[in-house]
Amino acid sequence: MSNTSQELAKQGLIYGLRDKPPFGEALFAAVQHLMAIVVSIMTPALIICSVMEINLADTSYIVSMSLLVSGVATFIQVRKIGFVGSGLLSIQGTSFAFIGVLLAVGKGHVAAGNSPESALPLLFGLCFVGSFIEMICSRFIKPLRVLITPLVSGVVVTLIGMTLISSAVKSCAGGQPLMDSFFKGTVGAEVIRNNIFLAIFVIVTILVLNSMSNRWVRMSSIFVGLVAGYGVAAYLGQVDLGALKETSWLVVPVPFKYGFAFDISVFFGIALLYLVTLVETIGDITATSLVSGEPLEGEVYLERISGGVFADGFNSLLAAVFNTFPNTSFSQNNGIIQLTGVASRHVGYFVAAILTILGLIPYFSGLAALIPAPVLGGATFLMFGTVAASGIRIIATQQIDRRGTLILAVSLATGLGVSFEPGLIKVMPQWMHGMLSSGIIAGGLTAIILNFALPGSPSEYISEKPADVSMRPDTQ
Repeated sequence: MSNTSQELAKQGLIYGLRDKPPFGEALFAAVQHLMAIVVSIMTPALIICSVMEINLADTSYIVSMSLLVSGVATFIQVRKIGFVGSGLLSIQGTSFAFIGVLLAVGKGHVAAGNSPESALPLLFGLCFVGSFIEMICSRFIKPLRVLITPLVSGVVVTLIGMTLISSAVKSCAGGQPLMDSFFKGTVGAEVIRNNIFLAIFVIVTILVLNSMSNRWVRMSSIFVGLVAGYGVAAYLGQVDLGALKETSWLVVPVPFKYGFAFDISVFFGIALLYLVTLVETIGDITATSLVSGEPLEGEVYLERISGGVFADGFNSLLAAVFNTFPNTSFSQNNGIIQLTGVASRHVGYFVAAILTILGLIPYFSGLAALIPAPVLGGATFLMFGTVAASGIRIIATQQIDRRGTLILAVSLATGLGVSFEPGLIKVMPQWMHGMLSSGIIAGGLTAIILNFALPGSPSEYISEKPADVSMRPDTQ
């Protein structure tokens, strides 16, 4: 055995970062990565479009773009073009972190008397401008860790999960329109009850599979749960595949298909989330370096961090240009590297190619767009609960003294208070509406302000090592 082979064996790897596995092995490893991420890539677009009641054609198109951009973004991150990219087997996908804020902005736009589709230019425009924050900040990694400490990140991630759970519960019941009809007396309780039972079936299926000892079954639990729920819904007549008859065989990406708009008053939340995503990406790339047997310090490591964060921002810019939502590195793929022992970036090219092909096939995204609300609600119920738990785990990595307790208490209470009573925004000055449009924004800004305002140094609460891989909000 060569020295290189001996080193890989010690690290539990079969193929290192620069190795090129045979075609069959590389494809098999790529499929494992895809099973762990494909649902997560599509879900943010499905949730936003479903809650905002975007029509089927546009929903299908946006989901297709989510897959397509994730493929291109993965190639950029893995290939490392110039200083853009980490050069690691780091898979990109649509971020869950932005769902709550984007929904708040979209609902506000619709509440003003506009159509749901007319909100899309604003959503994509905000994401486009926000992406520059991450790209610029990639050159100032260390100073930003004083601004967005693990305590602040934990608060924001916890609020992301907690504030989204209400959307998941509504989906479990069949969606907001159906619930409105129930309260008006035009829909019977049996309909809502059957939807809830279907959502529970999806939740139980995922829980059972996730409890299995077989690792591959656990990793595919959400995918299988959605497929099983989809099948039951189709049997019950809740899926109309006839809507796909007019679907074309190929989708053509159109830059800024829905136009471009921007509103500075609602931009604060997007900017904050890009900063939080930046810090989490540092932890994710560090974890990928660790499981790949690559350096965790020195110039090579810092160059990968900087390039990976810049790629995160650039890929989010691409996502906005091609009509979908911000991209980020996915943490669950680090688990796949550990399980397969394959850290070769060559596998990333296979993943990128397959995602790109899936994104170009409208029929695939059309099937996803037809997932009934209770089925999607059952899956997201668990996903969002996991997000909240991830935030708590990030907070738990810090020593929480009296100062930290005050920051947590006030920021969480502020964020949840805004979410529970959104109508209070109307009595506040106009300039504060953007900051109070989402519980995530309100709670996150409160945490940042208190982190500097309260006696004590924010730097005392900075963890020396980045957050664990399992603490990412996109973790399944």
